[in-house]
Amino acid sequence: MMQLRTEFRPDREIYMRDHAVMAAIGMGAAMLLLWVMDNPHVWTGAVAGLGAIAVRGWYMASEELARVWVLEDGHLRLGDMSLPLGQIETARPILSAVQVITRSGDKHLIKYQPDPAAIARTITEALP
Repeated sequence: MMQLRTEFRPDREIYMRDHAVMAAIGMGAAMLLLWVMDNPHVWTGAVAGLGAIAVRGWYMASEELARVWVLEDGHLRLGDMSLPLGQIETARPILSAVQVITRSGDKHLIKYQPDPAAIARTITEALP
């Protein structure tokens, strides 16, 4: 019997889009905070928010984009970590990610996916 292997690789475009959204939120929040504090240089909040998320995105890209989840042989794996499918309670889409919850309550994210609903269905259908 042939074993099926399904890989869930992060998408660079989704990674960039998510960071653009985080930057916009960070810029707005920083500007609002400075405005509430009655700072005359509210515009610096936009620079700070954009800078913080840009640095984070650049720093984390190589690590985040290398996280490949693999579904095969009754397990969902990420590197050395292996979740037996019998231990998975549910998988559900959350924005551009899939949240996998184990029966013991552990939570894992399969991040930066172009179609998280399809991935959640694939995992759910594979559950025993």
